[in-house]
Amino acid sequence: MDRQQRHTRRRRGPHEGLDRMLGEAMRQAGIPSDRRQAFLTEAFGRLWNEIKEERMNQRIITENNIRNLGIRLPNGTVNKDYTAGFTLPNGEISAPRLDGADELGLELVYSPEDGKCQITGRPHTPGDFTLTLRYRTVEGEPESELRLPIAFNPDPRSLWRNIPTDPKVIYFKPDSATAYVKVEAGPDGTPRKDIVAASQRGRSHAQEGRPRDDHFLVEHCDRSDWYVLAVADGAGSAKFSRKGSEVACDTAVEYCLKRIDDNPPFEQAIRDYAADRANTDRRHALTQFVYDIVLRGAQAAHKAVSKLADLESDTRVKDFATTLMFAICKRFDFGWFVASFWVGDGAMCLISENGDIKLLGTPDEGEFSGQTRFLTMPEIFRDRNVYNRLKILIEPDFQKLLLMTDGVSDPMFETDRNLNDPAKWRELLDRLAHGFPADGIGGVDLDDDNEKAADQLLGWLDFWSPGNHDDRTIAILY
Repeated sequence: MDRQQRHTRRRRGPHEGLDRMLGEAMRQAGIPSDRRQAFLTEAFGRLWNEIKEERMNQRIITENNIRNLGIRLPNGTVNKDYTAGFTLPNGEISAPRLDGADELGLELVYSPEDGKCQITGRPHTPGDFTLTLRYRTVEGEPESELRLPIAFNPDPRSLWRNIPTDPKVIYFKPDSATAYVKVEAGPDGTPRKDIVAASQRGRSHAQEGRPRDDHFLVEHCDRSDWYVLAVADGAGSAKFSRKGSEVACDTAVEYCLKRIDDNPPFEQAIRDYAADRANTDRRHALTQFVYDIVLRGAQAAHKAVSKLADLESDTRVKDFATTLMFAICKRFDFGWFVASFWVGDGAMCLISENGDIKLLGTPDEGEFSGQTRFLTMPEIFRDRNVYNRLKILIEPDFQKLLLMTDGVSDPMFETDRNLNDPAKWRELLDRLAHGFPADGIGGVDLDDDNEKAADQLLGWLDFWSPGNHDDRTIAILY
């Protein structure tokens, strides 16, 4: 046998073996040799059908296993972070994807190591939807799918209307207001405290197009270096309280400024008392000045608001009902002198350099729980306890002096008792600095001479707090 014959035999040997095996199988099955091609076609056809059936069965088993997991996607809320998770049979599927997720602001993250699926995102469209989970059980087989209903509730903010106040309404007041009082550094370059304030109409008022009832006024007297800050909350049930709060702030601040702008005896009484606080005569002398300036300033505000009833027919003093808190402050060589008056709810607090808090009064309620007392109530100044509404403090220095209406204090502190909790005040300061990132609300940069702080503070007042939709006003000396 030559080389070519040996090469051909080696090359055809395996085929000849298969041919013999095929021929033997056909002989045992009684199939004529001339039907070889038909036999092969039928045999391989049956084999392929068995393979397809096995793959289909495997697909159905996996689909049933996944269906029996009872995957349910929880509802979410528009513009809120959404997370939902489930686990698919590990090793039985490949390439899962979630049709419809991208359009809603969601994505599916799949871990092939353990079969865990995580749906995350921030949905942007409210309504009922159906997502389709698609996956493969066997390579080459059609994709399987599982339909997953999901619903997203509207962002509560989107349900609120913001109807501008009619500028023709009596005692019209803009829906928001800001102020920034920049106080230049001293002759030696030492920074001096500035004031920032903002007031925003509450959602409950905006929903109906009603005016803002809150008010504030903040001033710094360049000649005497006195600061005066006032904040007032007009009663929501009083039809002209927006005017009452305005007149109360304006009158109290104007009264105090006139009496502290050039008052050497008052400032000497402050220095005398600071030098010897145990001296009762010095304390009495200072207290008398505070009565004549601060308490009488509150009384002047009370009278001015009461007179408003004479300007409008068919009105009563209670139609102008308002709370009022205000403070006068000045830095001396020994530290800061602060005197204040407070009637009604809200909060007024001095935060020292080390974080200690000193409330400048106590929120007071009326006859029934949930009510408050107002500057316009005649008994306020008839009660000897009116003197308890005055506070006098001398501090080496402080971080901030804050005055706010209950539109801010209620959501921040929740209860009057929490006003005495330093941790709650630290939380408020942290909120002021960093805002509410989850709601897209930025913080307030309370650095020296930052005039942008006024607009930042107004934006900050738009924070979301379920059930708290009153006017919001805050003034900060810092």
